[in-house]
Amino acid sequence: MSMKSAVKSAGSPLPIPGQKPKATVFAILLAISLVHLFNDTIQSVIPAIFPILMDSMKLTYTQLGWISFAINFTASIMQPVVGWFSDKRPTPSLLPIGMGFTLTGMLLLAFAQDYAAVLLSVVFVGLGSAAFHPEGSRVSHMAAGSRRGLAQSIFQVGGNAGQSLAPLLTSLVFVPLGQFGAIWFTVVAGAGILVQLFIARWYGRMLQTDLYQRKQKAQAQKLRPDVKNRILFAMIVLIVIVFVRSWYNASIGSYYSFYLIQVFHLPLETAMVYIFLFLGAGALGTFFGGPLADRFGKRNMIFLSMALAAPLALLLPYANLFWTGVLLALIGFIMLSSFSVTVVYAQMLVPGKIGTISGLITGLAFGLGGVGALVLGNWIDRAGIENVMMLCGFLPLLGVLSFLLPSDKQLNRWAEENGAEV
Repeated sequence: MSMKSAVKSAGSPLPIPGQKPKATVFAILLAISLVHLFNDTIQSVIPAIFPILMDSMKLTYTQLGWISFAINFTASIMQPVVGWFSDKRPTPSLLPIGMGFTLTGMLLLAFAQDYAAVLLSVVFVGLGSAAFHPEGSRVSHMAAGSRRGLAQSIFQVGGNAGQSLAPLLTSLVFVPLGQFGAIWFTVVAGAGILVQLFIARWYGRMLQTDLYQRKQKAQAQKLRPDVKNRILFAMIVLIVIVFVRSWYNASIGSYYSFYLIQVFHLPLETAMVYIFLFLGAGALGTFFGGPLADRFGKRNMIFLSMALAAPLALLLPYANLFWTGVLLALIGFIMLSSFSVTVVYAQMLVPGKIGTISGLITGLAFGLGGVGALVLGNWIDRAGIENVMMLCGFLPLLGVLSFLLPSDKQLNRWAEENGAEV
């Protein structure tokens, strides 16, 4: 085949295995982003229906925190495990299997009669999320071509858009139908399984290409000890940033609706609109963050997303209702603009471990968010929701530690010395 024919073929929606995928494969990226939307919509309705569960089962804030902990901690523990396994043996069938776990969890939730049954159902949803995210991130990486930041943004924006829809779906589905409204999300999970079967077929074909095999061998090289130590330090800093962002997001996503109901006396449906502003703006920020990072640098985007959000988070507890909506949208857009960038940066730190690193970073986001929801719920029971929300405003200040991260040029230099692709 001629070079001209190869280039033309690389730009087709579904490239033929064996050819060099120079172009971004948007058909696959949009498909995996759609499934990400399905997955995270389902996962995010769990904290969104906390007010309904609190009312129907007479739960405390601490018990709600345990529910959030159960789903997020399950996902956080299993994601790096799934990622490590898939790095050793990529398994396309994990994609539809994971969504099958999610479908089972929502079916159980619809018929759960007590607190223990709710905990069991959300564990299934967490397992489904754990199976999806590392393999979904690998598919995004394989379909990215040379546009890693854009590809990861397309993948992540589906998840963040799904999270933003959860408060609205709570108002439309769970408020009128109650807990049984979860049954409708089994339909969403079923649609996700069908799309995953399509993606898994493409994924399996790409694994057979010579190009994929060469990349895996090139990225298996050993790093120098001094470089490994600097990468370890950078990964610790990155984990601190994920910690800060996850805890702040947990404070808004899990409990801020209660704050709005208590302080501004809003009905639940209206309070959910404000949560949607935060999450919806965050989805937009996720989409724009990747291309901006490709242009201006991933380390720079991570630093700016935290540094610019910090003063706004400090102002939020003192704002009136109008400015609360404005600030929530701005904070969501700015802070979550680095969501996909963080994943790509971590993959640059450790080339060749796409599943493990993606599972670690996104798993940490879920797990630390779950721990944050548990701790914050306990604090709210003890100190009151207004005091805790004011305290959470200081969290983004810790994000300035991202200035200590190595620059993109430094990461590329390490990768070139190691003979790996970033």
